[in-house]
Amino acid sequence: MAAAPSSVADVADGLRAVGYLPSDATSLVAYLAAKLGKPVLVEGPAGVGKTELAKALARYLDRDLVRLQCYEGLDEAKALYEWNYRKQLLRIQAEGGDAGWDDVQGDIFGEEFLLQRPLMTAIAASDPVVLLIDEIDKTDQEFEAMLLELLSDFQISIPELGRVRARTQPVVLLTSNNSRELTEALKRRCLYLWLDYPSLEHELQIVRLHTPQLDDRVARRLVEVVAMVRDLDLKKPPSIAESIDWARALLLLGAQDIDRQTFVETLSIIVKHRTDLDVVAERVGVKLAARAA
Repeated sequence: MAAAPSSVADVADGLRAVGYLPSDATSLVAYLAAKLGKPVLVEGPAGVGKTELAKALARYLDRDLVRLQCYEGLDEAKALYEWNYRKQLLRIQAEGGDAGWDDVQGDIFGEEFLLQRPLMTAIAASDPVVLLIDEIDKTDQEFEAMLLELLSDFQISIPELGRVRARTQPVVLLTSNNSRELTEALKRRCLYLWLDYPSLEHELQIVRLHTPQLDDRVARRLVEVVAMVRDLDLKKPPSIAESIDWARALLLLGAQDIDRQTFVETLSIIVKHRTDLDVVAERVGVKLAARAA
């Protein structure tokens, strides 16, 4: 287990060492989260590195990552815990026909009959973990309300067992693609970080970090083209991860430049919708052809 960071610079250096290039704001908020024990709400468009930040923090802090992937209809049984009904039934049957409810009630609602889901797993962990609650905006306000006790006091109330308090202090990150407004009650309990698409120079550093063998001229041209693509009105602009994938593909193909032909041939790496492909090929492809001329 890595020691707790002693400064914002420690966090910045540590995240870089595990392959994540943070902004100053990201390093600061991550440091405060680790030192103050406050959850962090990370908002921003899809594909800017919100989930990757949690993964990088887990690697840097040498902690297990516990991930709850949110979706519409997610409920307490899938996020917190549920009782192992089959095991409870077997326990009741093992008591025999003469045993009454009072005889078995205390037995079947013990921890051995509890099925831990991600939130409960993070609370019950013997070693500190990084808890990622991914895409919280896909759930509803009732689910947010259920989270408040966990985010405030790092505990869970189970009617049959009472309060289960965290054995260790997890670092908690909640991510949101900003598809809906989250409740003020949830926001009050969290530090806040907005992540947007990086500047051209910042993304160039990211691409170079992950594909250091790629020619500098090609790398710069790549981030310039990605920026042009993101400026279009698309269903899904290219993510940072897709920029990295494109850089790796160009390196593998031995590309010496990104001309119109190379761009069109590899366009599907960064653009994933049929209608977007046509728009990008036409508008950006024309610019690349004009540049070559």
